[in-house]
Amino acid sequence: MSAPRSRHVLDNPALASLTGPHARFAERRGRVLRYQVDVSPWLALPDEPEERDWADLAALAGPHAEIPLPGFRGEVPRDWEVTARVEGVQFVDDGLAAAPDAEAVRLGPADVPEMLGLVARTQPGPFLPRTVELGTYLGIRRDGALVAMAGERLHPPGWTEISAVCTDPAFRGEGLATRLILAVAHGIRERGETPFLHTSARNTTAIRLYESLGFRLRRRTAFLAARAPRRPADDRAAVAVP
Repeated sequence: MSAPRSRHVLDNPALASLTGPHARFAERRGRVLRYQVDVSPWLALPDEPEERDWADLAALAGPHAEIPLPGFRGEVPRDWEVTARVEGVQFVDDGLAAAPDAEAVRLGPADVPEMLGLVARTQPGPFLPRTVELGTYLGIRRDGALVAMAGERLHPPGWTEISAVCTDPAFRGEGLATRLILAVAHGIRERGETPFLHTSARNTTAIRLYESLGFRLRRRTAFLAARAPRRPADDRAAVAVP
């Protein structure tokens, strides 16, 4: 009989982050952790959640709350409602030509209003008022205005996720996203860590870009959301998520 496969930190990267380098951002109830609500919507369940964990998750999020469960492919309790599911992919560095960029500037809390405005125009994914605290964010400005950015999000030990890659529509086609990805990756490599990232499996344009830069598909994943029950239910049987 073969031994069970050891889990990799990237199989549950939010849990590895919140119990590791990002522990200072963690809120916990039992074995369930989440980022502080103005930092990131990512939430971490144990690898094999039990009935008590789902109850703690509902208590942490609040009655009838819609809760993101990124990367979760297990079973949700029967009294939870699956509200969204997007197939995703996880890529890891497999030979990036990482390099600093002379035009890229470090972004910080004072830049958050502009960063939120750029995110609103481009929709790269969740970016909240304190997301900038998760790691290094770099941007490119034109005539003083922020037109492109990329930064760091999840931080499992030894790895850092590149996220919030976006370019103002008026400046697309100039290679700004590529330059920023490589610049952020350079900083990650300088710390002795390895870059990785997530995207939708349907985002074929981004996937082609990442593969051309030297990212390799590591695994397929899912971005799931589910709504907690209004009150505890007697029937806690689990139902599989297809």
